[in-house]
Amino acid sequence: MRKEYDFSKAKRGAAVAAPKGKARITIRLDEEVLNWFKGQVDAAGGGNYQTLINTALVDHIKREAEPLERTLRRVLREELRKAS
Repeated sequence: MRKEYDFSKAKRGAAVAAPKGKARITIRLDEEVLNWFKGQVDAAGGGNYQTLINTALVDHIKREAEPLERTLRRVLREELRKAS
């Protein structure tokens, strides 16, 4: 290992750039929430808990934009499936 290194041309920032359409952020989540998502990934035999969180948020946004009638129909279908 060298005794001295030249950092005069070094740049600060992430070692790996975020893919296009993605943003690198810091977010604070309750441990209970984070553990639940990690548990889901473990139960599925692998994957990425961050992707699972992103998918859950996208699904929530889509449902928020869903008209009330469609929401009611979806919930009724889900409940009827559970009852059968």
